[in-house]
Amino acid sequence: MVGTSKRTKASRSSLAEHLQSDFGSDLSLVTGTKATAPARLVSWPHGLPVMIGYGVIDFVTLSLSGSFILYLQLGIVPSFEILRSATRSACLAFTFLYPAMVLLSCASQDLYRTPRDRGAFEESLMVVRAIILATIVLVLFVFVFDVQGISRVSVLMLAALSVAALSGWRYLKRRLIIHRTLQGIGVSRVAIVGTGRIAKGFATFLADNPQFGCEVCGFLAVEPSSDRRVLGFVSDLRKVALEQFLDELFLVPPIDREIVKQLVLETRQLRMSLKVIPDMYDGHGWRAPLHAIGGFPVMQLNSPPIPGIGVAAKRLFDVLISATGLLLTLPILGILAILVRLDSPGPAFYSAHRVGYKARKFRCWKLRTMFVDADRRKDMLRKENGREGPFFKIKNDPRVTRVGHWLRKFSLDELPQLWNVLWGEMSMVGPRPHPVDDFERYSVEHLRRLDVKPGLTGLWQVTARQNPSFETNLALDLEYIENWSPWLDLEILFRSIPEVLTGKGE
Repeated sequence: MVGTSKRTKASRSSLAEHLQSDFGSDLSLVTGTKATAPARLVSWPHGLPVMIGYGVIDFVTLSLSGSFILYLQLGIVPSFEILRSATRSACLAFTFLYPAMVLLSCASQDLYRTPRDRGAFEESLMVVRAIILATIVLVLFVFVFDVQGISRVSVLMLAALSVAALSGWRYLKRRLIIHRTLQGIGVSRVAIVGTGRIAKGFATFLADNPQFGCEVCGFLAVEPSSDRRVLGFVSDLRKVALEQFLDELFLVPPIDREIVKQLVLETRQLRMSLKVIPDMYDGHGWRAPLHAIGGFPVMQLNSPPIPGIGVAAKRLFDVLISATGLLLTLPILGILAILVRLDSPGPAFYSAHRVGYKARKFRCWKLRTMFVDADRRKDMLRKENGREGPFFKIKNDPRVTRVGHWLRKFSLDELPQLWNVLWGEMSMVGPRPHPVDDFERYSVEHLRRLDVKPGLTGLWQVTARQNPSFETNLALDLEYIENWSPWLDLEILFRSIPEVLTGKGE
């Protein structure tokens, strides 16, 4: 079982030739008893420093792209003197705001982790999505602040150049890594401790993905195995490591903790890298990230519905959209408020407590669409509820005024909620906020829809607005939460426009 095959000898010979080209004729450094393993081959860095490095490359690339477009459009090169002149807004937008927004958008899609098993097309598509979102924000910035010197053509040119630049350097990086690994540069010879399903699956994955730079020599068995790739038992580690010139050892569960401690000591003496694949819990931890808390390694099996960087990007998007919307609709709101006051007695605006993120109560604003005694009559009408579950709505509600019916039909009564979005109590997209008395009828499972901020519009509004089932509403809300992305927010916003214009509200 431990015998050396011809293929093993050939591999060892080619590795020795590679080492001799690096160290000359003196191979005692890697074959002597004092240093029993080969010197460390080149390995690619991982972790936070690489992520920061990728972010810096993106930012510099985008700033240079913006400077190039400014030069073509205005005939200027951004500099300190330019930033103090009349064109400083254009320079800031192209060389700072736009790159920052692209970085936030890329980070929200997890682009800076750049797993090597991600395809080039998939990664380029993610870059395109990030650029589209940042370009929309740039257009809003130019419109709101009336930035001079920036045309639609220059914005489109910047977006196209950014897509080419970011996708281009990522593609070249990928090709360089694959080329180096195929040439044997940076390739580590590894063995896997264990012969179970996970161990074999991991070996197959490494063999099918040479860009990871790992050549699997075989397995070390904990128990007797008939697999021809088994090089020996765990107790044979030293002999196998010397014969196979192993650089790394992977431990795949389940493994007895005493064996792990033994392997830690032996690999340290052999100057080998030892890596442990944590328990996958029947697949639930397959792609779970690892990090440390106070020196304790932690595997995150479930993550927040929207990652921290995604929350920041979503909030910035909400502020820009809501501020722009309030500025544009202010005259319309004034006219509608007058119509509400003329139609029925009472204030033009109505506010009531709603339940939002993590069950926090906030005052939600609307144009008044009902008579002033509507809240007192709600309990009397609850038996006529047209919705299923803890959600109250009736068809042809007698409390609704004439103007109110028209406002609801086109969702114009919800325009003041742009203020709630700007204030941070709501988001442009998310589950709709429910009144406190409806919230008190929630079951425990219903509380999951409160894991994100409530929205002005949502997935339910654009897919099943007329469906009376609260369970359908809940299922769509949870689908949105679990599959959130900036691209999904944009899709829902664009699909909401025809829903409003065609008057499908109630």
